[in-house]
Amino acid sequence: DGMNVLLIVVDDLRPVLGCYGDELVKSPNIDQLAAQSAVFSNAYAQQAICAPSRVSFLTGRRPDTTRLYDFYSYWRVHAGNYSTMPQYFKENGYTTLSVGKVFHPGVSSNYRDDYPYSWSIPPFHPSTEKYENDKTCKGKDGKLHANLVCPVDVTEMPSGTLPDIQSTEEAIRLLNVMKTNKQKFFLAVGYHKPHIPLRYPQEFLKLYPLENITLAPDPWVPAKLPSVAYNPWTDIRRRDDVEALNVSFPYGPLPDDFQRQIRQSYYAAVSYLDTQVGLLLNALDDVGLSNSTIVVFTADHGWSLGEHGEWAKYSNFDVATRVPLMFYVPGMTTSSASQGERIFPYLDPFSHVLGLVPQGQSKKVVELVSLFSTLAELAGLQVPPVCPETSFHVALCTEGASIVRYFNASEKKVEKDGCDDAYGCFNEEPPAFSQYPRPADTPQWNSDKPKLKDIRIMGYSMRTVDYRYTVWVRFNPDNFSADFDDVHAGELYMVETDPNQDYNIYNNTSHGFFLKKMLG
Repeated sequence: DGMNVLLIVVDDLRPVLGCYGDELVKSPNIDQLAAQSAVFSNAYAQQAICAPSRVSFLTGRRPDTTRLYDFYSYWRVHAGNYSTMPQYFKENGYTTLSVGKVFHPGVSSNYRDDYPYSWSIPPFHPSTEKYENDKTCKGKDGKLHANLVCPVDVTEMPSGTLPDIQSTEEAIRLLNVMKTNKQKFFLAVGYHKPHIPLRYPQEFLKLYPLENITLAPDPWVPAKLPSVAYNPWTDIRRRDDVEALNVSFPYGPLPDDFQRQIRQSYYAAVSYLDTQVGLLLNALDDVGLSNSTIVVFTADHGWSLGEHGEWAKYSNFDVATRVPLMFYVPGMTTSSASQGERIFPYLDPFSHVLGLVPQGQSKKVVELVSLFSTLAELAGLQVPPVCPETSFHVALCTEGASIVRYFNASEKKVEKDGCDDAYGCFNEEPPAFSQYPRPADTPQWNSDKPKLKDIRIMGYSMRTVDYRYTVWVRFNPDNFSADFDDVHAGELYMVETDPNQDYNIYNNTSHGFFLKKMLG
């Protein structure tokens, strides 16, 4: 009778996790999930901003098809009446449930998180979500501020709790209801942290003494970075503690000691998130459903922590587009546990340093747009057809192929073809595509989040195992057309020699090969 699905989506989480080889972060519960999952170390979002990325992977369509690059339109009205992944599960007999931030709230999901199309019951939002941006952070002056860096005493918070704690509690309540009613479910849980403000229970700071926190390996703006590619991190400049630093626009930099504090609080927020994921998975054990539930863990996009002199998302770099992605599939990624055996015992990050060496991670380059077809296949549903070239009129199709074929695939050296080429031999597997809009060639107040009508340039980016290639081309928002004959700037980074993407060799390379592959 098919597997249940638990989809965990985290806001702004780059793969700083123990299971991804991060030596500083303490994430024992997510690591424990990873140890029993198919883990992808090269997974990318289609646009590094909340609403466009979420609508993209929940519909299985790219931003050029959802026509959502900002926060201000609802795809069913503005692009096409596309079925979503939860809608497809609902139509196939699942009770579909949304807790926390799954769709981006507001007009982009019709003010109701796409209910009733996507969900069986109205989505749950934690009551304390509304205090997220209030002045709840104690400053050195003893007063309350709306800071970026915001460790708090939870007992002093409104209602004595935080949104993610409430979401975990509600998700656990729903698991118990589903168990009692013997309903097959698709439960999506959207966690807020580590999205800014970095507001989390203050005890998590103890895990990360400031003297252990380094700056980014490349905290400077690269000499050959085209100005159109730079994002000026306007949202963090508006926080009280950053505003007080009077940092110059657009390039900064932030003072070193404050950079360390941001990095420290981001890690602390990740460990807080890990405890919530741990409690949720432990509850799956408690209700006896770990053997019959697929668990997917991912994020909507990454977040820069000072790399390239940048913060936040809003770019095409790996730090902004790369996400954690793992699939726990009972009997497939793990042998079924015997009844009553715990698969996800809760691990306290203050006492558990797991140091689990991740098992066979896949280095295959994959995209979040593939989530819909992948989950359909794993659940034994018919995989939605591949979209035709133009699919505005097609309600059910997907632009991302299922990646189940990569589960357990041995990572032998891929035969490289295309060797007649000036570039030696590149891996010919499908790349991951991301894109980012800009209002102008130089950074300005709305460069991070241009509204559709203000978009003039679209940065199309292609990531393979070997390189990241990006072209910034003229874009017309009136008819959604990109002109690849009008290239404003380009970027090319080689993964092997320049893993941090600091040395742009676009101008010392002929691009015919790359452009042809991108326009494919």
